[in-house]
Amino acid sequence: MSKRIAFVEPPAPIHIELDGEAVEAYEGESVAALLVLHRDGMSRHDRDGDARGLWCNMGTCSECFVRLLEHGRSRRVRACLLEATDGMRIATGSHTQDD
Repeated sequence: MSKRIAFVEPPAPIHIELDGEAVEAYEGESVAALLVLHRDGMSRHDRDGDARGLWCNMGTCSECFVRLLEHGRSRRVRACLLEATDGMRIATGSHTQDD
């Protein structure tokens, strides 16, 4: 099981929505780190229904796509390059099939 490294004095937590679930994060923590913590590193299902997730962790491979929901719109972004911000809404496709 993955867990965060303990800080000497942790920063104030923020809250994001991950697949409709409220999760605690820290400002600047990557969404990929949250996927490891809350979704076993899985970010979505491909068209064949196979689980996809973190691979290169540097924005090259496109395996960690998630959907960022903001302003009534949805856009695909790489979780490894996306920093968590308070109130952010993320859909992984881990509960429904996604392309």
